[in-house]
Amino acid sequence: MNSTRLLPIQFFLLGIPGLEHLYLYLAFVFTVVYITSLIGNFTLLFIIRIDRSLHQPMYFFLCMLSSIDLALSSSTTPKMLGIFWLNSHEIYSEACLTQMFFLHSCAIMESALLLAMAFDRYVAICNPLRYASILTKWLITHIGMLTVSRAVALMTPLPFLIKKLPFCSANIIHHCYCEHMAVVKLACADTTFNNIYGIVVALFIVGLDLMFIIYSYVLILRAVFRLSSKEARFKALGTCASHIVAILTFYIPVVLSSVVHRFGKMVPIHIHILMANVYLMLPPLLNPIVYGAKTQQIRNRVKSIFSNHFICPPNVRSNMMKDCSMQH
Repeated sequence: MNSTRLLPIQFFLLGIPGLEHLYLYLAFVFTVVYITSLIGNFTLLFIIRIDRSLHQPMYFFLCMLSSIDLALSSSTTPKMLGIFWLNSHEIYSEACLTQMFFLHSCAIMESALLLAMAFDRYVAICNPLRYASILTKWLITHIGMLTVSRAVALMTPLPFLIKKLPFCSANIIHHCYCEHMAVVKLACADTTFNNIYGIVVALFIVGLDLMFIIYSYVLILRAVFRLSSKEARFKALGTCASHIVAILTFYIPVVLSSVVHRFGKMVPIHIHILMANVYLMLPPLLNPIVYGAKTQQIRNRVKSIFSNHFICPPNVRSNMMKDCSMQH
């Protein structure tokens, strides 16, 4: 068999070329961001799980978003931290392809879920009386299944397309994780089909999902401005604020990173890699913070748990009550 047809046993993740002197600082920042993301998303999942009043369509979608954010950040960040903290640059080719599949799949799932949440806001504002009858558990379950199946169907071909490329012993990836186009660039053959597939999927996901999200908000705004009360308008728009922040946090870095990657030939490579890291790490960090801060039920529940178990534990509180009763 021709050796050029074989995938390298290992790839070497270069990290962020040009910023090697900042690796320890980057490692500290990325570690803090990752740990904060884990705490925030697990807290959100825990709060929604234990509070039955939050077992509503919007919060089910929020649980899905937190789960996807955990998978998205965990698919890349541990290896990045290994590069920055431990100088561990090697990654087996199969692990590289697995990482590629999960990180791109999770990004597609997040895009689909943001669209589903836009639909949720549309129904809540434009058809509030039919909200419960439209967004049933059956529909929510099928939206979740469609979100996962679409991502898996679109990303399953990627590892197989990569395996068919000859690499001619090239194995140094100019990135800190196995991003699809960064791996494709190593191939010593025509990669037109891989490039076209990547562009079509990106346009299909970003273009189609974003188009429907914008259309949903056009309908929402039209319904909101028909309200006679100014207070009612602000209240209706306030219910969308967290979702709008989540949309901007996800799509702006994705679009900018894609544009810079394909057309920004003069942009330094470390800028492109940092931008690619932003769209993987920023949504998992900000989503639980934004939804926790803007959603009163979640905020109150967190305060209650924190005050009951940390500021004034149950045993201390019971002793204080006993003391008070004895004094009386």
